[in-house]
Amino acid sequence: MAVVAILWYTFAMPDPSTLSMNISLPEALKRLVDAQVDSGMYGSVSEFVREAIREKLQRQQEHQRAKEQLIANLLDGLNSGPGIVVDENTFKDMKKRLLEKLDRAGEQPRDERRAS
Repeated sequence: MAVVAILWYTFAMPDPSTLSMNISLPEALKRLVDAQVDSGMYGSVSEFVREAIREKLQRQQEHQRAKEQLIANLLDGLNSGPGIVVDENTFKDMKKRLLEKLDRAGEQPRDERRAS
């Protein structure tokens, strides 16, 4: 019985360094939290809120890493050498060159392959 009590205390009692906080929720969010706890997925409202906060922090970290990667990619692009002028004919010319290359290789463009 003592082992059960020790395990209960270890897992059920809050960490002594844990602080308490009161929050106000709109009724719809309160129902959502209560439903999650009632479903058995979470042992308590606090557990649900802690996980929600951890997930939010994780998303923020991922967003920050993505932002840093985007900046790095943009800087790489800026430092990659002189750019080219892009106008309304650029993509038409690129498509024309690609179609010519496919023709020389004896391949059909995908649009024509689907029609066959």
